[in-house]
Amino acid sequence: MKIASKNIWITGASSGIGEALTLELVRRGGTVFLSARNEASLQRVQKACEGLKGRAFVYPLDVSQEAAIYQLRDTILAEHQHIDILINNSGISQRSLAVETPIAVDRQIMEVNYFGAVNMTKAVLPHMIARKTGHIVSISSIVGKFGFPLRSAYSASKHALHGYFESVRAENQSKGIEVTLVCPGRVKTNISLHALTKEGKAHGQLDQGQEEGISAESCARQIVQAMERSKKEVWIGGKEILMVYIRKYLPFLFYRMAAKVKPT
Repeated sequence: MKIASKNIWITGASSGIGEALTLELVRRGGTVFLSARNEASLQRVQKACEGLKGRAFVYPLDVSQEAAIYQLRDTILAEHQHIDILINNSGISQRSLAVETPIAVDRQIMEVNYFGAVNMTKAVLPHMIARKTGHIVSISSIVGKFGFPLRSAYSASKHALHGYFESVRAENQSKGIEVTLVCPGRVKTNISLHALTKEGKAHGQLDQGQEEGISAESCARQIVQAMERSKKEVWIGGKEILMVYIRKYLPFLFYRMAAKVKPT
């Protein structure tokens, strides 16, 4: 699968991995529909795409608003005829203990990370099935493979993505639909700044682990390579990716290490 000439709808495109992905996709000749809540930031990303091989269009969206998703889908299809690839990238992280986190904060995280991706997929999947072609990419996390301190709701939302999208793949693979689950580790973005605390407010700090992570640009290149190769699941990051293998093959060691790991 080549990116050139594809119509790609991406959420969370205003910063971080989403911004880097947009630039990489447009650089490769894709036509990218940029969605996020912050229109000014989307316009900044669109401007950065000028002069590249492909094109970028701004379509502001809050993925927690179901009706808005369907309205925007209809607008995009009316203006561009089809959607080849959907990238569910919108997300919000967490920095709070499970015992101290009100259920309203858990629900807010699930609404964006899980139900946002589900609603986007429900809006686009019938169109893809009718065309007998389509690729859905959902950005999970390595904590979608195991739990992690201060990330209970965030980790749960990412675990849920795996169950949902593996089911979507199994149901629709024979209909020409591909599904790729992406599990980044530590990537140098602002996600920790906007992570929710137990009060439901922004964490406001760039965690050391985030600061030392791989660049968003490197992550984006690896995601696009996985898309082009039709990978079903890909893990991206530094040495922290080893935790996935340790959890799978040496669980006793994983539990010992997880108890000592610094969660920020």
